[in-house]
Amino acid sequence: MSVVSQVILKADDDLRYPSSGELKNIQSFLQTGEQRIRIVTTLAEGEKKIVEQASKQLWKLHPDYIAPGGNAYGQKQRSQCIRDYGWYLRLVTYGVLAGDIGPIEQIGLIGVRDMYNSLGVPVAGMADSIAALKVASLSRLSEEDAAAAAPYFDYIIQEMS
Repeated sequence: MSVVSQVILKADDDLRYPSSGELKNIQSFLQTGEQRIRIVTTLAEGEKKIVEQASKQLWKLHPDYIAPGGNAYGQKQRSQCIRDYGWYLRLVTYGVLAGDIGPIEQIGLIGVRDMYNSLGVPVAGMADSIAALKVASLSRLSEEDAAAAAPYFDYIIQEMS
């Protein structure tokens, strides 16, 4: 949920107008809108290369995943892993747009640990894959934009660790 939505809902729950501090938070949120859109555009346009770079990094870190018997062995399994990387990258962009981890938490992390455990997918490996996505993604951004985007990757990594 965006800062704007949070402020409105909180004020409405309390039957009051937004406070000056809440309005300043909204103002700050709106001032970073251009940056958030720039970050999302860069990540969305570079998704294919980001996912490719991240998956190569992960396979180097965990070659057993793509070896016979590994979770990503074979074209179908590897394609599913790559699909998941793109999905997590998209989740990061939702968080960046909202300026909040809420969309990441609500859309993508509820039950994720149980799901991967039930599928026999090493959750630690998924955390490593998000770390690889982070490296590949942030390398495409300016230092300032990378600093703004990094916490969203970190949140997913933390939740999977």
